Amino acid sequence: MRRALKNRPFRALAGAYTSNELGDWLATIALAVLVYDHTGDALATTALFLSTKFLPSLLVPALTARVERFPVGRTLGALYVAEALGFAALALSATTFSLVVVCLLAFANGTFAVTGRAVTRAATVALLKPARLLREGNAALNVGFSSMNIAGPAAAGVIVAAGGPSLSLALAGALFLGLAALLLVTPGLPSGTSDEAPWRSRLRDGAAYVWTHPVARPLIATQAGLLVLFTIVIPIEVVYAKETLDAGDGGFAALVTAWGAGLVVGSIVFARLAEHSLAIVAGLSTLAIGAAYLGMSAAPGLTLACAAAVVGGTGNGVQWVAVVTVLQEAVDATMQTRVAGFFEAIATAMPGLGFIIGGTLTAAVSPRAAFAASGAGVVIVVAVGTLAWRARNRSLVARRA
Repeated sequence: MRRALKNRPFRALAGAYTSNELGDWLATIALAVLVYDHTGDALATTALFLSTKFLPSLLVPALTARVERFPVGRTLGALYVAEALGFAALALSATTFSLVVVCLLAFANGTFAVTGRAVTRAATVALLKPARLLREGNAALNVGFSSMNIAGPAAAGVIVAAGGPSLSLALAGALFLGLAALLLVTPGLPSGTSDEAPWRSRLRDGAAYVWTHPVARPLIATQAGLLVLFTIVIPIEVVYAKETLDAGDGGFAALVTAWGAGLVVGSIVFARLAEHSLAIVAGLSTLAIGAAYLGMSAAPGLTLACAAAVVGGTGNGVQWVAVVTVLQEAVDATMQTRVAGFFEAIATAMPGLGFIIGGTLTAAVSPRAAFAASGAGVVIVVAVGTLAWRARNRSLVARRA
């Protein structure tokens, strides 16, 4: 990671990416509290989730195609300024609350956030792939992301408890203004694509490219299915901890902490696997998540459940970044932003389906059944993917012969 971080433009991107995650947590926790405090309605919080985590997926591919022609510093600066203004408006909305206004602002900010991640990923490729430092750069981004998944919720919880949702949202807005200023003055960031076609044509070309690409299409499709399976358990973890394991609020916190600790370990593990086959790394880390879910489905108590959660978190800390890197290494430089836009859109949309399945399984059977179904599904996907990968390799060898 050190060699990648010596690149000044990438160092600024990595710092912004990490701080971005902190700002997202400050906003996420604050908005959840704000909406629930004013409505006391689970459906209202569901509407907030759809506005921030699902609906943005509908616009992100088009927005990334539109902004890819502009210099990265200006693009990310503009996106972060827009987010800062949105957070300021959300902070003010606490005094004159309107669920519709909050959801609309959250939708806009969610769209800007996902687009910013796609642009950052594409810029990372442009800066580091020519120097063969892409894996190191992605490892650095992954470590920052993982660390903020522990520090972010903790910081947000303290700030919301001390000063309320408005303070947390205002701090998120100030943070994003600072990030915008950082990237606007950072020299050496990529200048954007030279494709002069209208953005709608570029969007269609990007979709056609993904559809016909021998790596991008199966990889994105497989990851979409895996994301559904991975997220089946997220909405029912609290029920699993408090009712199935009879571990109370402390048990739920322990499970979340164990997964987060594994996530940090996994990000460090990936940084040390630079010389290993990414296909094998992605497969084994995916299998670790599936095995963890199966272990949690059978765990008789909190201790073994937490141990399984550490294994799953570790796999999680490796799997996502390994898949992203495989995709980036396979895609042409001119298509990086558009493909990243489609990939981030899929990653934003699929958890919604997973949440619905998880809640339905839990209501119909039990939390253990939801964990078992998720784990078994992941193992099956890995098995099928392994067979397909071996068949593809044999076919390539046969053609060369």
